[in-house]
Amino acid sequence: MSNRKRMFVFKIRYVIATLVLLLIEVAIAFWSVHPFIRGFLGDVLVVLLLYTFLTSFLSFSSERIAFTVLLFAFGIEFLQLADLTEALNIQNPVLKIVVGSVFDPWDLLAYLTGFFIIILIEKLFRKNECA
Repeated sequence: MSNRKRMFVFKIRYVIATLVLLLIEVAIAFWSVHPFIRGFLGDVLVVLLLYTFLTSFLSFSSERIAFTVLLFAFGIEFLQLADLTEALNIQNPVLKIVVGSVFDPWDLLAYLTGFFIIILIEKLFRKNECA
């Protein structure tokens, strides 16, 4: 029998968190007009959404997944700086929303905020599980 850790798992609490965050993101997209909620808070929550989605089935450390999500979010933002949608002639409106079209340094702060929220919440969960 091998001592290798399984790469894939199923964590129901993260699946539930993913679904809740997805519903919140959809609600923000459809009904929020406040720029702080739509612009900043939505970007914070998208980092949490991606993290909970990946954590629901990947068996890596929370720090590793959180950092991967942060790098992905930063990567997308810097691709916006390079005007990727224009360079690739992306016409699909949904894909344009996902990729984004305008670089905003505040988005980087939002992604970092989401990252630190993840680290804080995971440390609190670990502390409570050990107690």
